[in-house]
Amino acid sequence: MNNKTSLKRVAAIHDLSGFGKCSLTVALPILSAAGIETSALPTAILSTHTGGISGYTYLDTTGEMRPFMKHWKSLDISFDAIYSGFLGSFEQLDIVSDFFDEFRTENNLILVDPVMADNGELYKIFTPEFALGMKKLCEKADIIVPNITEATLLLGEQYQPGPYSKAYIEDLLLKLADLGPDKVVLTGVFFNDDELGAATYDKTTGKTDYAFVSKIPGYYHGTGDVFASTLLAGLLNGFSLSESAGIAVRYTANSIKRTYNAQADYRFGVDFEHGFPELLKELKLV
Repeated sequence: MNNKTSLKRVAAIHDLSGFGKCSLTVALPILSAAGIETSALPTAILSTHTGGISGYTYLDTTGEMRPFMKHWKSLDISFDAIYSGFLGSFEQLDIVSDFFDEFRTENNLILVDPVMADNGELYKIFTPEFALGMKKLCEKADIIVPNITEATLLLGEQYQPGPYSKAYIEDLLLKLADLGPDKVVLTGVFFNDDELGAATYDKTTGKTDYAFVSKIPGYYHGTGDVFASTLLAGLLNGFSLSESAGIAVRYTANSIKRTYNAQADYRFGVDFEHGFPELLKELKLV
C-alpha cells in the first residue's frame, strides 16, 4: 500500500445537489478516495440536479462566497489545487477570479471546468456574454477541461457535430492553449461512431495524446464531473496529463457501463462508487 503521509488539499468550487450525482457530490468522494483533502466552496445548493428533473429548489450562495474566501485566508490555508466547475452568474465569475488571485502559489494547480454547454447548445440559464466571462476565467487557469461545445464557445466559433478529424481536434487544442492555460483536456472527442474519449495537449512539451473507450448507449448526467475530478486526482497523485486523462476516461466509462448494465435511471447519475477499488489500483494507492 502507498505510504504517503502528507495530504494534498483541493478547493472545490461547485454547486451542491442534495440528490443526483454531479458537482460536489461527485468531486468530494472521488478526490477524498484518492487521498486528497477537499474543501468545498458551494456556488449554489439545489434539492436535485437539473438534468432531466423538474421542480428542484435553487439557493444561490453568491453572498457567502467572499466570506468563505476571507475566512479561509485568515486561517492561512493553502491549496495544492483549485478546481472550479458550475458558476451561476457573472458575479461568481468575478469572485472565483479573485479566489485564484488570493490563493495562487508558484506550485499549485488551477483547473477550470467551464461548465456551461453541451450537445451544441448553451445551457438555458446562460447567455453568450457569460461564455465571454468564462473565457477570461480560463485565461487564468493552468489546465482547462471543456467539452467540444464549450470549447467552441470559448473560442467564438460555430459548433460542429462529430465525428471529428484529428486536424480539427488538434486545431481546437492549440487555440484553447493560446487562451492561457499550459494544459488542455478536450472531452467528447470521437473519430468514429464506435469510440468516445478525450484529447490532451501540453503546451510545455507540445505533445498531444488521446484516450478512447467503446461508446455506451444513452446520455448520462454528471459524467463530466466524474471525469474532471478523476483527472485532477491523477495529476495530484503524480501522473502525467495523458496518464491522468486515460485513468479518467476508463473510470468514467466503467461508471457508465455499470449504470447501463443495471438499467438504472440515467437522470440520477452514474455508479462511480463501485469503481473505487479499480480507481485506487490505477492510482497505485493500494
